[in-house]
Amino acid sequence: MPAKAAYPDDILRMAATLYYVDGLGQTEVAKLVRVSQTKISRLLAAALERGIVRITVEEYHARNDKLEHQLCSRFGLRSAAVIKTARNAGAEAARQTVGHFGAPFVASVFPKTGVIAVGGGRSVAEVVQRFRRGESRRLTVVQAMGSIDSNISHVDALELGRAMVKLWGGEFLTLSTPAFVSDKKTRDFFLASQQIKFVWQRLRQADAAIVGVGPLDLSVYLERGVLGAADLAHLRGCGAVGEICGRFFDAKGRECASRWRDRVISIELELLKKIPQVIGVAAGPERAPALAGALRGGLLKSLLIDEALAQALLA
Repeated sequence: MPAKAAYPDDILRMAATLYYVDGLGQTEVAKLVRVSQTKISRLLAAALERGIVRITVEEYHARNDKLEHQLCSRFGLRSAAVIKTARNAGAEAARQTVGHFGAPFVASVFPKTGVIAVGGGRSVAEVVQRFRRGESRRLTVVQAMGSIDSNISHVDALELGRAMVKLWGGEFLTLSTPAFVSDKKTRDFFLASQQIKFVWQRLRQADAAIVGVGPLDLSVYLERGVLGAADLAHLRGCGAVGEICGRFFDAKGRECASRWRDRVISIELELLKKIPQVIGVAAGPERAPALAGALRGGLLKSLLIDEALAQALLA
């Protein structure tokens, strides 16, 4: 029998008062209401469903305004969102928290119309997956980097761009290339095709971009076997401290002259600098050196990060 028909309102009010107002445990409530303990949770659920119980939660401010102001002042940013996370939150939990509470911030700084370049990565994915369907936007979403490998993941730019267009409408332009190819000749062959030239033209017209910023040893390329230990050693030898869209840069945000530079198919760092709004997303204090390099190089205009990373940057 449905809950609405099974329990009179007075019984629900009694159980709810004993539990929520008087603070009795479910065992004690069951004794006074004269039902089995297993039914108490159903009574309370029915009380909530009928509006007898109305739950209110004091507003939670998920952002640290002070740190945001300090970051904007220190690095000349257009905007910043610094998200509070639970104490001792691990890397995955921090990314998820930043994505959940930071998605409205990113949506608010994105244009309603125009071109948006989208990079891949775990942090960016946590944001995009939490965008909400709302007013329609006239956007052209452009994949800013090729696919990491043949096993397309939900964190890849290809899937994230599709998700944004599915949610908000507009069109999505794909690169349809690997992120890294075997040599410069192969890269130039891809870039010479009319399809890629068209996508590149739209990237140059981007009004905004969202990218992940990562240190070498936590790179998704390392995790998925695109880079090995010898590659990391080579990149460090070239001065690399971080990566954006497969472009490796040094402590001053300059692209490193590594053997990977002529093999990557992604938005160029010099082009990224020219985009009016570039949002960098990251979580975890271990990313501070990479993020600091990107900021020194003028690669980012806005930040979405957690408190621990903000404090490490400012320190």
